[in-house]
Amino acid sequence: MTTATSTWPTGWSGSTTARSDRRCPVDRRWLAGLAPSPHAELRLFCLPYAGSGAVVYRDWPGVLPRHVQVCPVELPGRGTRFGEAAFTRLAPLVNALADALDGALDRPFALFGHSMGGLVAYELARTLRRRARPQPAHLLVSAAAAPGTAPAQPLVHCAAERDVKHRLRELNGTPRELLDNEELMAVMLPTIRADFAVLETYEYREEPPLPVPITVFGGTGDPVVPLSKLNGWRDHSAVGCRLRLFSGDHFFLHSAATEVIHAVTQILRPTRPADHLTGSAAPWGKR
Repeated sequence: MTTATSTWPTGWSGSTTARSDRRCPVDRRWLAGLAPSPHAELRLFCLPYAGSGAVVYRDWPGVLPRHVQVCPVELPGRGTRFGEAAFTRLAPLVNALADALDGALDRPFALFGHSMGGLVAYELARTLRRRARPQPAHLLVSAAAAPGTAPAQPLVHCAAERDVKHRLRELNGTPRELLDNEELMAVMLPTIRADFAVLETYEYREEPPLPVPITVFGGTGDPVVPLSKLNGWRDHSAVGCRLRLFSGDHFFLHSAATEVIHAVTQILRPTRPADHLTGSAAPWGKR
């Protein structure tokens, strides 16, 4: 890995002049409810899993260190943007997100995404690189299959309603009260289908590995994204990739919330940002 340093690595490509000249205003719809944090050293953009929104990360600002500004991303079709149509394809979603966040890339930042959010975070980093924009200081992908992994079968986005509900019950991330409420499900199903379409129609296009350290979070009992689907992340960083396993299923983000927050805190330490994790985290082959 890289040598420890006392300041945040920028991970930026291109000249400072080019960055400042091309910066666009931040589209606040994507960062709903974001509190000012002028003294934070690093922004952490948090991408939600399928069917969820920025509310998933509502507790993070109060528990992560003050040097980290937590920036939960609100995608169209949910939360404060419920009246907007959700994206059904990854490329236009990521392009719109890159446009919206451009003005917020004026300080070091990291990306965190769970499940669908992990894939969105990864493709956002690649899109920013193609645009010669700043790169994240760290990419954290949680319960997300490595790019190029075949989607789970059968497909959800085009399935009958009863089959969609059955799949959601299997995933164990949707409250039972919601699944049993026909009126609420009728309202939420279009967004849920759209999110699964983003995942299930994604086609990986090969590019050089990112010049960004990647840490992968996985659940020891995740039937959706087992270890075999996480291994491929090793090929997507040119500077190092590490793995951290948590007890739980696909939604260990909630069941092991304290441990996840602790791990994120360790990764984003300002004194040793390249020292991904300590303790049970290790490069592949040394778990």
